[in-house]
Amino acid sequence: MVNAPRPTPILWAQVGGLALVQGAITLSWVIYNLYLVDLLTSLGFPQPWAAGLLVIENLLAVVMEPLMGTFSDHRQHWVGTRFPLVALGVILSAGLFFLIPTALLWGQNAVLRWLLPLLLLAWALAMTTFRSPALSLLGRYAFRRQLPQAAAVLTLVGGLAGAMGPFSSQWILSLGPGVAFAAGSVVLLGAMMALRWAGPNQTVLPADGDTDKTASLADDRSDPATNHAGSNPITDPPKPALPKLSIPRLALVFGAGMGVSLGFRLMMTTFPVVLKQQVPNANVSTTMGLIFLALALTALPAGALATRLGNRRAMIAGLAFLVLLAAGMLTVQSAGAALAVAVLFGGAFSLVANGTIPFALGMVPPTKAGLGTGMYFSGGALAMSLWGRFLGGGVLAPGWSAVLAALAFLGAGICVGASHRIQSSHAER
Repeated sequence: MVNAPRPTPILWAQVGGLALVQGAITLSWVIYNLYLVDLLTSLGFPQPWAAGLLVIENLLAVVMEPLMGTFSDHRQHWVGTRFPLVALGVILSAGLFFLIPTALLWGQNAVLRWLLPLLLLAWALAMTTFRSPALSLLGRYAFRRQLPQAAAVLTLVGGLAGAMGPFSSQWILSLGPGVAFAAGSVVLLGAMMALRWAGPNQTVLPADGDTDKTASLADDRSDPATNHAGSNPITDPPKPALPKLSIPRLALVFGAGMGVSLGFRLMMTTFPVVLKQQVPNANVSTTMGLIFLALALTALPAGALATRLGNRRAMIAGLAFLVLLAAGMLTVQSAGAALAVAVLFGGAFSLVANGTIPFALGMVPPTKAGLGTGMYFSGGALAMSLWGRFLGGGVLAPGWSAVLAALAFLGAGICVGASHRIQSSHAER
């Protein structure tokens, strides 16, 4: 009998295409946030409207992310692919993104200028239609144990795109809104085409019936709770225990997304304030950009480490270190110490960022991958809404903001740790 070829544990071409989509999403938001205030004020809207729009956009995302993820799950079940929904969302987002700067022309009319806020909201809404469906595809491209290693490529590209904010903001602004937004649209469309060329419907396991089910039937040997009780680890192949869809599982995914996003945002807004107050000679832009560079450069080693330790353990270790850094950044007194904290922050966050999507995918059945991913992003969107409404704009002193950041990371760690108990109780039953 001829043995079938052993499937590769990671489909690198598909992962690379998905990473480009992640980078394009990040770059689009970098451009959007850089120009948002200028676009609004140039047409006579008050500056605080920018913060208000971001709050509304995030509140919409709280609902839209899991909704579109669920819709993509239905598409996968009935049609056999999520990609048409992803492609449609990308094309719509790219088109709206290209149109935003045109408001500077027709928006000079007192009546038409009110269409700008609606156009901005429409673009943000369009972005929510494809992010969860797209990133849930990661579950098809790697065995479960290798998911953090695959996700590290997304973290690498996303970190490099995010670094353009602090490092290249002046250059992006010098391009003008027309060129910058057009470039963002082209990059978004190009990333979608790259994923299409790579073959988005491929899976790490051979199709047999429902390919969405086979895509995530990979073992996680680092976690005994994922194997059925009663199997012989020597003679029997590992048999993964598929998670059940339940409210507690979804709540843990939502809570983890909320804690990670809120903690990250609080640290990213508090650290510059600390530097300006305590380290007058520090280059704030360089220091903050170094966080994203460290995040990108440590992504691959962090992914390999998570593959060896297990995703849950790696995430908890990263979150515990972030709790310490949230408190430690208040003690920074020199430029060298600031750079060290930035590098450590980026490295620790790599362990967390690599594991978020694999964590969400591991908490839901493979047929609900879009919902699981959407719930994680929904929690993050709610965190951003709360931050924009109550915690942003220098409302909190740096000390209190650091404490809240530490508590947010601690809460995320509790959610990740509690997932082990749920999986263990499921395996025992």
